[in-house]
Order: sequence, then structure tokens, then C-alpha cells
Amino acid sequence: MDNLLQKIEDAVKFIQSKTKLTPEVGIILGTGLGGLVKEIEIETEISYEDIPEFPVSTVESHAGKLIFGKLGGKSVVAMQGRFHYYEGYSMQKIVFPVRVMKYLGIKALLISNACGGMNPLYRAGDLMIIEDQINLLGDNPLIGKNYDELGPRFPDMSESYSQELIKLVEEIALEEKIKLQKGVFVAVTGPNLETRAEYRFLRRIGADVVGMSTVPENIAAVHMGLKVFGMSVITDECFPDSLKPANIEEIIKTANEAEPKLTKVMAKLVEKI
Repeated sequence: MDNLLQKIEDAVKFIQSKTKLTPEVGIILGTGLGGLVKEIEIETEISYEDIPEFPVSTVESHAGKLIFGKLGGKSVVAMQGRFHYYEGYSMQKIVFPVRVMKYLGIKALLISNACGGMNPLYRAGDLMIIEDQINLLGDNPLIGKNYDELGPRFPDMSESYSQELIKLVEEIALEEKIKLQKGVFVAVTGPNLETRAEYRFLRRIGADVVGMSTVPENIAAVHMGLKVFGMSVITDECFPDSLKPANIEEIIKTANEAEPKLTKVMAKLVEKI
């Protein structure tokens, strides 16, 4: 993306012509997890297709809107629908909205996703705090020219997910009596789901869950100095020795059923940040 800074500026100017809100927190809502929008006192909705340089969601259940409003007493911007590498977008395009949200004013980014659970202690419908990640996408949004205005050439990833925000969520979960897992998320390209051998491999390298998103957005956010919190909804159980054919309708149904718990945690977190 040549003239990246100019493209960010163009998108920001367009968005600021539609809303006077300066968001403090950015939220990315994944598959079947758009319900948090119902909790937002919406001030403005903008379709992705209207925003200069923005990619457009092509995935079922991703609405494709930028939502501005109030949540937990704070100004927020929520991405109702995200972008994936398997849709054919470049890494730079996938993280472009994160760059724009930073320039709109956010200080923290909350990311959610649907994923497959490989840890035998996890069950479909569980929520998992992402405490670390593995990038097996074969690409990285920071490859190419580095813009010092965005962040350093070699960003440190020793705290890829904010320990401060993780601690807050653990306190919220105790207060609300919501069971949470905590583990490592691995990102793969998709769009096919994994083979039995691949699940065994991913588990052996230290991953608890597998998905097709989140890691690029996290890398870009950390690059720009944002605090990041990530949460996965485990929508299917990926145990190699008892693997059943994946059913996308069932996966979305499980995400929808777990969504109220996720919504409660995210809304309370925004309040406490």
C-alpha cells in the first residue's frame, strides 16, 4: 500500500465528516459475535464500502459496518465484521481499519473471534482469554516499508496481549460467575478446516485453539502502541481421535449461544478500562 499514511488520513477525514465522536476503545467483532452492537448507544453507523480504502466483508455473518457510540460510559468504535487473509486481501489491507481506529483516537483494542478448541479441557461454547499467539499465516502486516509515524521497525511482542486488561477480565469473570479458559491462539490461513494431523501438530507446538483471524490485527495494534485484549469463543471441538465433520451452521449457532457471555465481559471491560 503506497502512501499508506495518506490513505489512513483520507479514511479518517471521511469518518470524521460523519461523526463527532472521538473513540477511546476499538472493538473487532468476529463470526456470530455482532450482538455486542445491541449494547452500544449508537451515534453513527458507516458502511465499510463508503469509507475510502476500506476493504469489504465477504463472509457470511459479518455485517460490514463501523459503529460509533457509547458503551459502559465510554466512546467506542466497533467493527461489525472483519477481514481475513483467505478472502484474498493483503495483510496490509486486513489491518488498515486498525490503523484508522488508532488515528481516530483509540488507546485500547478489544478483539473477539470464533475458533476451534484443541485443548482437551475445552468444550464448545467456552470463552478463552488469549494470553499469547502463534502466527502460521505465512505473512505479516509489517513486511515492507516501515512508517516510523506508526511504530518501530522491530516491535517487541513479549506482551502481545495486555496483562493489565487480562487481569481486569479475570476479575469481571469472578464477579459475574462466568467460566473462562486462558490459552494460546494460533492463526492459520484457512478457509478449509484442519486435518487430524494438522490439529496434532498445532497442539504439539503449544496452541490451545486455532482460528483464521486476530493475529494480523494484534500485530498492527502492538506496532502502534495500543493495549490489546483478545477473547475467543470455542465453537467446535477439534480433537483428532474423535473428529467429526465440521458444520458451519452449528459453528455459528454455538457462537451465537456463547455471545451473551462475551458481550457481558466486553461491556464490563470497556467500563473498567
